[in-house]
Amino acid sequence: MHTTFNSWLVALSVAVAVFVSYTAFRLAARVTDEIRPLRRFWTFGGACVLGIGIWSMHFIGMLAMSMSIQLHYNVAVTLLSLLVAILTSWGAIRIAAVGRLSVRRLGFGALVMGGGIAAMHYLGMAAIDITPAIHYRPVWVGASILFGILASGLALGLTFRLRGNHSAHPLSRLGGAVLMGLGISGTHYLGMAAAHFVPGAASRGGLVLDSFWCAATIALAAGGVLACTLISDLYTTELAARARAHAGRLRQINAQLRHQALHDALTGLPNRTAFLERLGTALMDARTGLGPFAVLALDLDRFKLINDSLGHSVGDELLREVARRLRAAVRSGDTVARMSGDEFLVLARQVRSRAEAGQIAESIIEALSKPLRLDSLEVLVSTSIGISLHPGDADAQETLLAHADEAMYSAKRRGGRTWQCFAADMNGFTQERLRLESDLHRALERGQLELHYQPRVDVVSGRVSSVEALLRWRHPERGYIPPLAFIPIAEETGLILPIGAWVLQEACRQARRWQNDGLPLRVAVNLSALQFRESGLLHTIATALDAQQLPPMLLELEITESAVMTDAQSSVAILEQLSRMGVVVSVDDFGTGYSNMSYLRRFPIDRLKIDASFVREMNDDPQTGVIVHAIISLAHSLHMKVIAEGVETPLQLARLAALGCDQYQGYLFGRPASAASLESKLRAHAGLGVGESAATSTRLRRPTWGGMLLASNDD
Repeated sequence: MHTTFNSWLVALSVAVAVFVSYTAFRLAARVTDEIRPLRRFWTFGGACVLGIGIWSMHFIGMLAMSMSIQLHYNVAVTLLSLLVAILTSWGAIRIAAVGRLSVRRLGFGALVMGGGIAAMHYLGMAAIDITPAIHYRPVWVGASILFGILASGLALGLTFRLRGNHSAHPLSRLGGAVLMGLGISGTHYLGMAAAHFVPGAASRGGLVLDSFWCAATIALAAGGVLACTLISDLYTTELAARARAHAGRLRQINAQLRHQALHDALTGLPNRTAFLERLGTALMDARTGLGPFAVLALDLDRFKLINDSLGHSVGDELLREVARRLRAAVRSGDTVARMSGDEFLVLARQVRSRAEAGQIAESIIEALSKPLRLDSLEVLVSTSIGISLHPGDADAQETLLAHADEAMYSAKRRGGRTWQCFAADMNGFTQERLRLESDLHRALERGQLELHYQPRVDVVSGRVSSVEALLRWRHPERGYIPPLAFIPIAEETGLILPIGAWVLQEACRQARRWQNDGLPLRVAVNLSALQFRESGLLHTIATALDAQQLPPMLLELEITESAVMTDAQSSVAILEQLSRMGVVVSVDDFGTGYSNMSYLRRFPIDRLKIDASFVREMNDDPQTGVIVHAIISLAHSLHMKVIAEGVETPLQLARLAALGCDQYQGYLFGRPASAASLESKLRAHAGLGVGESAATSTRLRRPTWGGMLLASNDD
């Protein structure tokens, strides 16, 4: 019996097959991406949709066939072929959604899918109610089944490859869909070619369908189902893509937040929290036999002076450079962390001896000792390092850190720029320092601080016209605490600012009282580098003078050479304002700092104080004597007066007189004393009563107190 095919319906069937294949690619990706409950839904729904699509392609292909007789279809067998298509699609989706598609699994899937498509096709052909029955050519049947298996294998391989590739080019999916659609269509039409209709056969019973309109209806219905499925998939894919993007940004934000929580914002180094985590890991590793380790505590020497003198921006740049050098100085497996300020920690793994830990410390000291160029200045930085080892020194986090701190303070006591391993006798010092720091916080408010005064004496005439105010701490339990024991603590903790303000106020109050009592003595007050760089310094000084109505000329401010030279440009502005106020300015400890005498002509300075170390050595060391002579000559050429500190013997005084020194102070004349004690001594030796006037004082010219004189402040 002669058969023909409607080319339009054939093209429609192929188009449906391609549409089905493209939808299959999308659904396979959807099933793979979804969580388990939704995966089941998409697997079942996708199987139904794909089964209907494949069956529709097959049925449209059958309707494309035209014969001389009207064909009747058995509805039950037709629906059974639809069920086979759905089951086949379900199996194909399950196979394509596996985690790993091996060659064996791919071959099995191809057999299942190809056999399922062939079964659907031949069941659909069996639904044609025709007598005599259709005969099949075995070669063509085998070819159709083999082609279906090969096409199914290709389709499954493409689906598996493209399913999770969200960035795949759309043409890749479309090309794969065309190949898969041609494979499905080829299986069907090879199967149709295998069918032989006996001439004179008759078809009766069953359902009669109009080929064109039925095919169009089936195509529209299948296309509608597939289109709805595809649109739903595209929508959910878009939502999933947005969700993935949001999740990615959230992961990135979480990573940034975690990094910020575990790292120092200024240097990028791990912070205390991160260091403690790694230290805990090192402890657990060590307990399981993975080796000992060391903790190194670092503190920069003189950082507060640099930071307060040059400004916090320069200090921050210094800390960043220190962090960079630390990372380069330690080994690759070690951890460098910043605690706060200028304090750093190093966790050195696999350190088996103090000597090995010392080598790491030496590398750090050498790396930091090279000059740094900051804000057009060359700055030298050094560090003090304390070391504690596990398990020898401690077996707990906080104890290891505390011992490293104790060793670091011991290194600072030795002068800095060195390292020290923990020893058991260090623990007492650290606790003592902490107690001292705690007591110092309350010393000012409890009235435990007081000022003592040391006179300055004119070398030639012996007149006393000024005194230096020296801070003393009378502890209720420990008695007098020496300044060297608490002044460094005050500078490190910032307590020097409120204490320094109190010293200024108290010194002005005492100077005013002496003036009212006929003793017009100028009072000299030491300013720390931190006070000198404080933005409110001038206001603090003016407030202290105004509160006591004290003439500015009765206040002298002593500033160290290093504080003046750290930021020369800023120092000029501050000193000029002090000069305009009428306050006397002197440079303390001259010759021990920068030793750059050229700055003296730039700064409005009234006096130089020669450090006591030069005074002690000038009679024994000729070079020191030459230096003292040079300082005195230079100061006089710049119209400055010179004060020598630490004069203890008549021989030292005689040498200073020979060199032309103007004033001196030291134990030769007297030790620092309280205001009342000093006043009574001055009046007793001057033969004055407490209430006598300044005019009477200025007329005194007889020897007093070891041949010295008391006079007004006309020096």
